[in-house]
Amino acid sequence: MRQGLTIGEFARLTHLSVRTLRRYHEAGLLEPASVDPMSGYRYYTAGQIPNAQVIHRLRELDLPLADVRRVLATEDPRARSDLIAGHLRRLEDQLDRTRAAVTSLRRLLRPDVARLDVELRSVPARTVAAVGGTVALPDVLSWYAAAMSEVDAAVAGREVLGPPGGRYDNELFTAGRGAVLVYRPVADAPAVGRVRPYTLPAAELAVTVHRGPHDDIDVTYGRLGAWVVEHALAVDGPVSETYVRGPRDDPDPASWRTEIGWPVFRLSPA
Repeated sequence: MRQGLTIGEFARLTHLSVRTLRRYHEAGLLEPASVDPMSGYRYYTAGQIPNAQVIHRLRELDLPLADVRRVLATEDPRARSDLIAGHLRRLEDQLDRTRAAVTSLRRLLRPDVARLDVELRSVPARTVAAVGGTVALPDVLSWYAAAMSEVDAAVAGREVLGPPGGRYDNELFTAGRGAVLVYRPVADAPAVGRVRPYTLPAAELAVTVHRGPHDDIDVTYGRLGAWVVEHALAVDGPVSETYVRGPRDDPDPASWRTEIGWPVFRLSPA
C-alpha cells in the first residue's frame, strides 16, 4: 500500500527542493507524515502542502526559526498576525536604514562640488513648547514622531512663531544615547502631559540648509563640521535642527528643507 508522497513528489508539488524539505525536517518545522524505518524514506501527505508553502514564505521573509515555530503552533489568527506584523515592521525599518545608507553612500562617492552656504547666526533666547528625553540613537525617529505629535496637539489653536525644531546633545552621536529636545515656538507655551515650556538659551550658530529627505543628512553634517574646522570656529553644545519645510508641509521629499545649526564661537587670535 502506498505510504504517501515521496519527498521528490512533494518537492515538485510545493516547488521546494528536496534539500530544503530535509532542512525543514531537521529544524523541526515540517515533519514528514511518516518515515520508513527500513529505508529512511520520508513520506508526506497532500494536506501538508499549505504548511510547507507557508514555512517557505516566512523563511523568505527571514522570520527567525523560533518565530516560524510559534506561527505554526498557534491556532489564534490574531496571535499569528501579530507575530508576522511585528517582523514585517522590523523588515521595513531595516529597509529604511538600507535605503538611507545607499543614498548617503552615493552622495559620498559623488561628492557635491558646489560651495556650502553657511551663515553665522546669532539666535536670541526664546521660550518654546517642548518635549525632552534621553533617547538611544536607533530610536530617535520613532521618539521624535511621538513627541512632536504631542507638541502639535498641545499647541493647537495657539499662535505659532516659527517652524518646529530639535536639539541633539553630542552624546547621542558619540555614545549612541543622549538628550533630545523637540519643540515648537509658540506664544504662551502650555504645560500638557509631557509638553512643557522650555527656554532655549541664546546661541551663536553656523547654519546651513540640508535639502531633501534625511537619508543623507549625515553628509551635510560632515560638510558643515568641516567648514567649522576650516574657519577656526570651536564647537560647544548640542546641534540644532529647524524643520523649515517637511512632511507636514509637503509630501514631496524633494521640497523638504532642514536647517542645521552648529554651536560655534570664534577662537581668540594666537
